[in-house]
Amino acid sequence: MIFRQAENKDIDRIFEIIKQAQEYLRQKGIDQWQDNYPNLDIIKNDIENKECYVLQINDDIIATVVLSFKGEKSYNKIFEGKWILDKPYAVIHRIAVDNKYKGMRFSSVIMKHIENICLEKNIYSIRVDTHQDNESMVKMLNNNGFTYCGIIYLESGSRRIAFEKNLSI
Repeated sequence: MIFRQAENKDIDRIFEIIKQAQEYLRQKGIDQWQDNYPNLDIIKNDIENKECYVLQINDDIIATVVLSFKGEKSYNKIFEGKWILDKPYAVIHRIAVDNKYKGMRFSSVIMKHIENICLEKNIYSIRVDTHQDNESMVKMLNNNGFTYCGIIYLESGSRRIAFEKNLSI
């Protein structure tokens, strides 16, 4: 199993996994990742910015995630709670696992790799948000030591629940 930065040659496979996730959320009635988001341009941009990663078994990409250290404007204000640490943080975006591999805890494998990357950069906080009805994401975050911190609003005005993991404990 290999966790690596995504390359341009991976775009089609990453987009295939993203489309599966969009359909999964649509079928569950969750208004997240709908309306042409994320799209091919966003994925290309993630790869260009060296923020997109893939989890690969043999030659097959089975999952994708974006890890950014640029901050997140919509995290500047948090409601009905507060962030754990007031320090530089990493942000997780667009995590998705191929349908054939769902439920096999590959998201936890990804999280362990993300934590290692953060620690190598002396970043001790990881933040992430999700739709309140995205139960599988909330469960994964809880299983991986994330703490619910409050509510944030995306630039679009969409409400999201926010989580943080403190790596310094």
